[in-house]
This record gives sequence, structure tokens and C-alpha cells, in this order.
Amino acid sequence: MVGPRVKSYFLSYGLKKLMIDEFLANYFKDAGYAGVEVFRTPTGHRVVIYAEYPGRLIGRGGSVIKKLTTILQTRFGLENVNITVSPVMDPDLNARVVAFRIVRALEKEIPFRRVMMGMLKRIMDAGAVGAEIIISGKLRGERATYEKMRVGKIYKAGEPVEYIIDRAVARALLKPGIYGVEVLIVKPGIKLPDHVEIKPVKPEALKQAGGGEASQEGGVVEGQ
Repeated sequence: MVGPRVKSYFLSYGLKKLMIDEFLANYFKDAGYAGVEVFRTPTGHRVVIYAEYPGRLIGRGGSVIKKLTTILQTRFGLENVNITVSPVMDPDLNARVVAFRIVRALEKEIPFRRVMMGMLKRIMDAGAVGAEIIISGKLRGERATYEKMRVGKIYKAGEPVEYIIDRAVARALLKPGIYGVEVLIVKPGIKLPDHVEIKPVKPEALKQAGGGEASQEGGVVEGQ
């Protein structure tokens, strides 16, 4: 049975990681912030930050990293912080990176439908099984509404959703107000429980089943 101290530790660890993640997402969306991992080491804490543009997060001469190290130690109580910035693998398949791309495009006053169609094309060209983008806000007038676009297969329920769906939410501040952006990406290369694969039949198996030789032209088995 897990003791109360262990439960308290993991709860405080999860809460602290969530607070750090929200802080980094707010301040480094222009760098294509994608996520963070926090590890406890014997000498302190190791923080791994994933971003589309690591150079923007590092800063000239590491100036941004130095400031960020001080903030993590003073504001979030991390000890002896060691920060590593890593690029995102397949940024077009990372929902958070795509959501921040949409936010930056909307803030440049690019029409939202053009942004949605362009991002969906990039996602599908990267090999995704499906994708969905929802933008909500005062899109057409004073009354708030939403626009939804999807391509491919989208799964919304069931246990596989936990590991095949990458979901992210972001906010864009525009003149009409705040726009909400939601991105769902179905990851490629993951077999679902209902996946059916038909294996090709080998010529040797046809010979054993029909007792004859398989015709190379039509695949017909002729009896002896």
C-alpha cells in the first residue's frame, strides 16, 4: 500500500511540472514550445525543454537560459537546475507546435480558414492518420462561434485515444478578443486493436492446399 508521503510527493511533483509547463508555454510560444520534462537527480534537477526553434529559447550567448534557470530556482523551488533544450522530432506531428503556429498566423491577421487548410495539409503530408482543428471566437461578427475542419480518421472515444491522439490547446489575443485554438493529431505508425492485416499467400501454400501448381498469370491452382 502506498503511503501518504509517497502520494503527496507525486501530487506535488505533478502540480509543479504543470505550473512549469504553463509558464514556458506562455513565454516561449514564438519559439515553438512543445513540452518539458523535469527529472530529480542526486545533485538537483534536470529540465529538458523541447522546442521547434531551440535557438530562440537559448538566446544569444545563453542569456535566456540563464534567466530561465534563475526563475526556475526562485519561483518554482527547483535546486541546482540544469537545463537542456532539444529540437522537436517531426514538428508537423506535434499538436502543441501546430497550435502555436496557428496562433502566430492569426496574430498576423491571416484569414483563419486559410490557416486551417494550410496546417491540415502540412499535418497530413507528414504522415498523420487524421487531424482536426477547431478555432473559436468572434470569427464573423460580434457573436462568438467556432469553425471546425478535419481530415482523415479521428478517434474520440476508447482506450486507444490515450496513446494515438496528440491534443493541444492555445489562445490568440486579437482585436475582436481571445481566439481559442484546439488541435488533434492522430499519430502514424500505431496499430489499433481493430486493425486487420491481410497477409499475401505464398505459392508454396497454394501448392499444398490445391495439390497442384499455381499459374503465374492468373494465380489459378490446377489439379494434377
